[in-house]
This record gives sequence, structure tokens and C-alpha cells, in this order.
Amino acid sequence: MEDLNIQEEVVLVNEHNEVSGYREKLDAHQKGLLHRAISVIIFNDKGEMLIQQRGLKKYHWAGIWSNTCCSHPRKGETFKEAAERRLFEELGFKTPLTEAFHFIYKAYDEPSGLTEHEYDTVFTGTFNNTFEFNKNEIAAISWIQPQELEKDMDLHPEKYSFWFKIIMTELKNKKVF
Repeated sequence: MEDLNIQEEVVLVNEHNEVSGYREKLDAHQKGLLHRAISVIIFNDKGEMLIQQRGLKKYHWAGIWSNTCCSHPRKGETFKEAAERRLFEELGFKTPLTEAFHFIYKAYDEPSGLTEHEYDTVFTGTFNNTFEFNKNEIAAISWIQPQELEKDMDLHPEKYSFWFKIIMTELKNKKVF
């Protein structure tokens, strides 16, 4: 469960992704410090996107629908290594991932009182087999057509993570779907 790793350190960076130090994950989120993050988006051959409802016991953004998985690179770990690790930890499968883009965002999670301020590198991949997700990390999953997801995001933006909305806009602008 991610909450058990709450004392892990995140990699602090500036807006140019230059490392400025390391900080306990919870402390970084309490102070809204800019740190490295990864987001993964998995598609299947039908063009559907795999999304997840974050675990209901997550220490922040609990129960919110988001991209396939996300996390933070550890000290000495590349963005891609972190993406591959976290995909397997949360969804239980491996597949080739391709770096798509990065962006910086800052968002406040009112229920937890924590702030995400991340230099987020996004990866995409394709997967078509069955899998069993980690129920300690994820409350539910869904395969959904991106156009259907966009409509639901417009109707119910509160159901989705702040960063996922940015990712969706970027993926559409890059004509990924």
C-alpha cells in the first residue's frame, strides 16, 4: 500500500528538472515542494484507455479516478524505471513504455490538506491481456474510450485527478487519440 511508503523520499527539483535535494514524501506534500513524478497511460488494441480509481485509503486524492498509475522516482531511479516499477506494483503486469511528454503542475487536495507540486513525466504503453490489480492501491479499474472519458470529465470534473485532466488535454493535443 502506498501509505506504508509515506516516509519514502521524493526527489526535489527546480522547473528545469535539476535536483535540489530529497525530502520525505509526506513532508514534500505538506509543503507543496516541487518534486519528480511519473504518470503512466495504458491503451489496448481497441483504443481504450485503462484508468483507475485510487484506493479509498490513500493519504491524498483517495477515491479519485485517474490515469493507469502514477508515483515518484526514487533517489537514483530514472523516470522510466519508476514507471515500470509502479505499473507492476499497482497493476501486476509489464509492458514496454514510451516517454510521451512532461509538465509541471500544482494542485491542492482539500480533504487531506496536501499539495501536489510535480514535475510529471508521462509514459504510454499498450497491453491487451488479463491482469489482477493491487486492491491495496486501487479501488477499481475501467477500460474506456478517450472520447467517452472526455465527456465524463466535462460533466463530472470533481471525479478526476487534477493531473489526469492535464494529461488528457496533452494527449489530445498530441493526437494520441
